[in-house]
Amino acid sequence: MNEKAYKAMTLAGSANIAIGIVIAVVGITAGVISIVSGARLLKEKKGLIF
Repeated sequence: MNEKAYKAMTLAGSANIAIGIVIAVVGITAGVISIVSGARLLKEKKGLIF
């Protein structure tokens, strides 16, 4: 009986670690893309004349 509980906890823990790593990578990637896009917009703003 206890063995099933330990297997379930191990599987849940492993899944949580894997999901956490994926979310961290996606977050870092989205942050880098946002910074690059913002820098590009600020650079292009200098040449804008009204």
